Amino acid sequence: MSVRTSSPSVGRAPANGDRAGDELSSPAPRRAAAPAASTRRRRAADWRQVMEIAVLVGPALVIFLAFVIFPVVMAGYYGFFRWKGFGPPTDFIGLQNYVTIVQDPTFHEALWHNLVIVVMSLVLQGPLALLLALLLNRPMRGQSAIRVLIFVPYVIAEVVVGTGWSLMLQSNGALNGLLEKVGLGALAQDWLSNPDLAIWTLLGIITWKYVGFAVILFLAGLQGIPQELTEAAQIDGASYWQIQRRITLPLLGPTLRIWAFLSIIGSLQLFDLVYIIWGQYIASTAGTSTMATYMVANGRNAGNYGYGSAVAVVLFLISLVVALVYQRFVLRRDTAGALTERSDR
Repeated sequence: MSVRTSSPSVGRAPANGDRAGDELSSPAPRRAAAPAASTRRRRAADWRQVMEIAVLVGPALVIFLAFVIFPVVMAGYYGFFRWKGFGPPTDFIGLQNYVTIVQDPTFHEALWHNLVIVVMSLVLQGPLALLLALLLNRPMRGQSAIRVLIFVPYVIAEVVVGTGWSLMLQSNGALNGLLEKVGLGALAQDWLSNPDLAIWTLLGIITWKYVGFAVILFLAGLQGIPQELTEAAQIDGASYWQIQRRITLPLLGPTLRIWAFLSIIGSLQLFDLVYIIWGQYIASTAGTSTMATYMVANGRNAGNYGYGSAVAVVLFLISLVVALVYQRFVLRRDTAGALTERSDR
């Protein structure tokens, strides 16, 4: 009896031990499979993020490549040919178009006009827009209406602006008529044809049209300055102009630099107002020609699209160099500060 009862127990003990060993060893493949599953999920999430970026950025990237990069590349290609604009370009002339541009005194004059417009736009629009923004940032009656009136010229199409000013500034136009009626007929001038006055007339029109954009930008920057800083300065006895000079202007620096960059690039590429008011031929004689009007007059209107493409490439390179230099030496402090702030977060 004892042998019979003991023998089954001896036989069953290894079986229970085997099952216990199996139970202890069975979770091992599950633990090994868990990292693989998490890796697959991570890869799926990465692919999903890539697809979302491709769907959102893809159309804009295609449009940018098709309408910006591709035309620039093709303009650079056509600039090496003497091409009339129809058929494939076959008359390869190398760098002759670019040599002609560099040696042409008319292009030098147009480039000088662009530089004058760049500098004077900053000198005229910047202080005027800043004063208007400081004025409109203070509580006053009719503040919203004044803001709208200042910003309206900016949203008016250049064709309308150019046509209206060209009619008013003619020798028998509204401005000279008004001066004669108020007894100031001696001040009547040929505002558009006089080479000594035409460039200043253009600067006045540009200031009238684009100062509203600068005012809106400056107002947005002023509203981002904490009110506690000015209140603390007032408690310390600082005057209004001391507050503007020591607090407002330094904190408004990034907005001022962005506006200056936009103004510089826009002045280098100025075309529409000059072309509409003075025309493609009168602009060169009136002293208001720009690189863009030079490109149209000597390219498309002259039937030499290869030369016009070369001028477009030169204009693009000048704008690109100015933008890179400005980014490197002026905007770098703003971008560096933003990157440092992100890294701290």
